[in-house]
Amino acid sequence: MSDAQQRIADLVKGNHVVLFMKGTAQFPQCGFSGRAIQILKACGATDLKTVNVLEDDGIRQGIKDYANWPTIPQLYVNGEFLGGSDIMMEMYESGELQPLLSA
Repeated sequence: MSDAQQRIADLVKGNHVVLFMKGTAQFPQCGFSGRAIQILKACGATDLKTVNVLEDDGIRQGIKDYANWPTIPQLYVNGEFLGGSDIMMEMYESGELQPLLSA
């Protein structure tokens, strides 16, 4: 496992909710990351760790390999990959996401 993969694994397993995104929660750098943050705020997620992939090329490429998912943002809850902003929106609209974030 590469250093980036190990750092990703540590972040995913060491935090209840982790969002790998472009930019920060306060200043998202793409529309999809901004939408992901809005969804998490609407769900009342408080225990949220965000990782700005633009600050680390190893993480930026490594997260795509880690989940075998080609796009960013990526949401992990309790160490499990849930998906990107489209899947987050579907889960939010169906009511599936809220209980996962409050658990």
